[in-house]
Amino acid sequence: MGNLYGVIGSPIKHSMSPDIHNDAFKEMNLDGYYHAFHVEPNHLKDSVHALKVLGVKGFNVTIPHKVNIIPFLDELDETAKIVGAVNTVVNEEGRLIGHNTDGNGYIESLTNVLKKPLQDNRMLIIGAGGAAKGIYYTLAYQGCMDIDLCNRTVAKAEELIKQCPYENNSSARSIEMAELNLKNYDIIIQTTAVGMHPNITDTPLSLKNAKPSAIVSDIVYNPIKTTFLKEAEELGLTILEGVGMFVYQAVLAFELWTKQKPSAKRMSSIVYDKLGGTQC
Repeated sequence: MGNLYGVIGSPIKHSMSPDIHNDAFKEMNLDGYYHAFHVEPNHLKDSVHALKVLGVKGFNVTIPHKVNIIPFLDELDETAKIVGAVNTVVNEEGRLIGHNTDGNGYIESLTNVLKKPLQDNRMLIIGAGGAAKGIYYTLAYQGCMDIDLCNRTVAKAEELIKQCPYENNSSARSIEMAELNLKNYDIIIQTTAVGMHPNITDTPLSLKNAKPSAIVSDIVYNPIKTTFLKEAEELGLTILEGVGMFVYQAVLAFELWTKQKPSAKRMSSIVYDKLGGTQC
């Protein structure tokens, strides 16, 4: 058996990461195998130690361990320090190094639909949870100054802005206020679980006030095209589905482990096939 990789989380049986990574190992003639490990929160410390002892070369980290794993790692790289969370671990000669490819994975997917340089866009992020933090801080780190946040609890958005270590002109908005002023934004980024299966008819806000040139993004990828994105499409807006972020964070993780870059297009095709959708 070759090098072992994996993902830890709870629940984990739904994960499509083994499908895309094992296909990449096979396609690229690399001697590796990727396995999904179900790890309960009370077993996290022992599980991380076991993965280290077993010589696992690298692994992804998903809900609910992205923050709680940090004390059990030997080091964090800059991407993980930025957001205070880890989604990828690299075993470097027995030392476990935590990375976070979520934010950069999102930006990689966003680049495919940008209409002008990233930093020239005014953005609205919907939500103030872990995903919002990862995307917001990474965008701010990349020099994006004009990023507002809206959330049902405005105080939570205000706290996220206050804690941001990078220069910004951000403001916190209520959902209602953001909805009223959508015409001010070039990119609207939906980072909450609203609209995720099985609650597929839910949307975080109405897009009727969005500018015609706006890009509307949703990080939810099940369903592939959320009701929120369908509304955007009906209004003639540019949309960005959540599959892109999932795929590009995986591409970056794979590259960290193997120093080789897999095909994002091939990974996307596998995810679309698994979800029963079609790639645009």
